[in-house]
Amino acid sequence: MLPNNLDPVAVRVIGCLIEKELSTPDHYPLSLNALTSACNQLSNRDPVMSLEESAVSQTIDSLRRQGLVRSIQSAGSRVPKYQHLLAEVGEFSRAELAVLCVLLLRGFQTQGEVRSRAARLIPADDSAGLDAALEALITRETPTVARLPRRPGQKEVRYAHLLSGDVIASTDDVPDYVPVTTPSADRIDALEQLANELRNEVADLRAQLAAFRKQFE
Repeated sequence: MLPNNLDPVAVRVIGCLIEKELSTPDHYPLSLNALTSACNQLSNRDPVMSLEESAVSQTIDSLRRQGLVRSIQSAGSRVPKYQHLLAEVGEFSRAELAVLCVLLLRGFQTQGEVRSRAARLIPADDSAGLDAALEALITRETPTVARLPRRPGQKEVRYAHLLSGDVIASTDDVPDYVPVTTPSADRIDALEQLANELRNEVADLRAQLAAFRKQFE
């Protein structure tokens, strides 16, 4: 199942793994050091991050538990390397992965920006399918990309990924994600208790009002 609650570091890690798989397959999968460098890359990143290896490592462990990243220790290699499993989990085409990748790494973008940035990640003869790939990601049974409402004075609509939850379009072009979470049992019990207390208070107020009215009958 595709995630809908990835934090910013997890989004950056997944985006970098996809990017390096598509752009430099000879150097993929990535070691922890190479992945950290990719996360902290200054070009093609918005926002720019400065992550420690420990933070990237913790995120990798979390993504592995979710079945989104795999660790590989090849013969003769001194360190494990990591690859994403998003294509397997979501059954994405190469063009769809390219589109999702640039949205993960660059935030809100117009269709033209998505097309031009994703084109460098796929063969030239496949670039014509990027618009179709974007639309496919929006219209999937479980959408992974959203088309955002056009803001006042804006000529083009923008797009955002949904792997961190629903998106609220802000005025500063910074994605604001609302994680999709399932309430815990304790949370549900607390809400039910609060509802019962409110019902009892309403019933008591109604009884007091009825008694007050009887004084004037």
